[in-house]
Amino acid sequence: MSAPLSKFATQADPKVLEEVRAIASREGKQLQNVIDEALRDFIEKRKRGKPRPEVLTALGESLAEYDALYRELAK
Repeated sequence: MSAPLSKFATQADPKVLEEVRAIASREGKQLQNVIDEALRDFIEKRKRGKPRPEVLTALGESLAEYDALYRELAK
């Protein structure tokens, strides 16, 4: 059995909230479940202190494509 939920009130950017609602709708989930998942992901990310995987992927692609340029700029 899961722990009881705590209610809280907050405000969000309307575009962000629209996206979160769209995700919940697409995935057939309740809004509170999507927000809970997002908060858990946020907490885990902060604990690890690591960049998001997609950021690392973009960095790797950039380094592969522009390595020579970066080396010249570093001189």
